[in-house]
Amino acid sequence: MKFDPGEFFKTYEGLAQKADEAFLRIKQAYPSEVVCEPGCTDCCFALFDLTLIEAMYLNHQFNVNFSGEERSKLLEKANQADRKIYKRKRDAYRQTQKGEDETRIVEEMAKERIRCPLLNESDRCDLYPYRPIACRIYGAPLSIGGQGRTCGKTGFQAGQQYTTINMDAIHDQLMRISAEMVKEMGSRHVKMADVLVPVSMALITDYNDEYLGIASAEADSEQEE
Repeated sequence: MKFDPGEFFKTYEGLAQKADEAFLRIKQAYPSEVVCEPGCTDCCFALFDLTLIEAMYLNHQFNVNFSGEERSKLLEKANQADRKIYKRKRDAYRQTQKGEDETRIVEEMAKERIRCPLLNESDRCDLYPYRPIACRIYGAPLSIGGQGRTCGKTGFQAGQQYTTINMDAIHDQLMRISAEMVKEMGSRHVKMADVLVPVSMALITDYNDEYLGIASAEADSEQEE
């Protein structure tokens, strides 16, 4: 069996386009505050995770657009970044187990700076047209968990009211698309849509039928032998 996520990719692309449009409206409304421009890489060092639909879409575009030595170099960069992210998340988990304040831990994680493997030597994104939604709206005021968040390089002032992009609503839509995709593929891993991964892991993962939990019983039997 070979699952085709094409229709779900189209739905995701529609959501990404809406995110682009929302960012553009805010940039036009606050031209002095939104300072995003080519060469600014602040968002390319931020730690964030992708939903299943985003991870599979990015992985697909990576496989389509890169091959040979160039692909190998990107995978090595992804592996290096993934090891750093894993270590930081492991440390954060240990802190929570010790009873340390989770809000402070999350805030510290938000300040972490790990270079995205897709950021090339010219400080450009190697998959810019297919970048995740978090990258598309970075630089605009965001509402996350009922609290306003902005990039530190913007001109937005604390205490002032601005139009925001509801990141929670976007996340909910991404989770819904992911859940519908898992249901459609008939995966044995019913909770797979709940798993979030960083860009680095999305690049190095092989989203084949076995990984997705949709390999045939005959294929599973052959692997056991």
